[in-house]
Amino acid sequence: MKKRAVKQNISTSGTGKEGQRNPKVKRKEAEPVRSGLKRGLLALFVVFILVPVSYKMLPELIQHFVYTHRVSVPFFVDLSRPADLSLNHTINMYLTSEEGISLGVWYTVPERRWKEAQGKDLAWYENALSDGSPVFIYLHGNTGTRAAAHRIGVAKVLSALGYHVLVPDYRGFGDSTGEPTEAGLTTDALCVYNWVKARSGNSLVVIWGHSLGTGVSTNTAVKLLAEGVVFDGVILEAAFNSARQKIPVHPFIWYYWKFPGIGSFFKAPWAENKIVFPTEENLKKMKNPILFLHSEDDHMVPLPVVQQMYEVAASAQNTERVKLVTFEGSLGYLHNGLYRDARLPDIIKRFVLSL
Repeated sequence: MKKRAVKQNISTSGTGKEGQRNPKVKRKEAEPVRSGLKRGLLALFVVFILVPVSYKMLPELIQHFVYTHRVSVPFFVDLSRPADLSLNHTINMYLTSEEGISLGVWYTVPERRWKEAQGKDLAWYENALSDGSPVFIYLHGNTGTRAAAHRIGVAKVLSALGYHVLVPDYRGFGDSTGEPTEAGLTTDALCVYNWVKARSGNSLVVIWGHSLGTGVSTNTAVKLLAEGVVFDGVILEAAFNSARQKIPVHPFIWYYWKFPGIGSFFKAPWAENKIVFPTEENLKKMKNPILFLHSEDDHMVPLPVVQQMYEVAASAQNTERVKLVTFEGSLGYLHNGLYRDARLPDIIKRFVLSL
């Protein structure tokens, strides 16, 4: 009886082990079914949700990368303290471009007034604009803020020449509010120009646009021309031509258009009229003196592009009012470095004296 009981116990134990193996076999058989179901659901998600959302959002992503306004370089800079970047005769201020849009602006007085400027408030700076010195408004390119090294470099060159300099950040750039659009950037430039003109008396006001800022400058010039106002002078540094240029204005976005066939699936950003900057057409209308500045080794805007725009502008006016100055590629200035050239101050001074 004891042996039989033992056998029963063993038999019962053996049956239990077999019972444990059977669910494993069933789970293995179910795994391919579950895996296939997951793949099917993932495919449905991609087809019916991810692709339509991506298609809808791509123009906005393009908008972001063309302007790359959220890339605030240099990092950890307090834009309210320009003196921290050796601009010790500069005040930080904010202008209202339109309702809800505040623009951060640095205003630097001529270098000869740096001692006088110490500790002064905005009212003093506003009054200083009427001292008869030329005023420059610098419209920067499509990355970073007014604190970028080459922008500070330009401001210092102009201040040393005895000029007032205003460097705004467009809406969405730096500490300015809002989101950038082509029309919005033009409105911002007009805001700064009108603010200056209301305080500068009969002083010359010159617009200096760099890269993206050249498109903003020409848009603004044509906008004012329609109101019967002509800029005293315009400097276009590293000017791009969206109508003819195959090399991108900014490589982050145009890289994606290099893939064969992608244009069949997604519209170019120009189709939404968000980014046009018709610089070539604007040059045909502009009436003010223009100075093109360009480095022969500019890796973003080839020299022939600028030479072609110079010819368009010179044909619309004449070679006395439109000039092109190039800088040898061996100097290594690329897209942003012209401010380092020792000849630049004299070039700018001659242009101002010709106005």
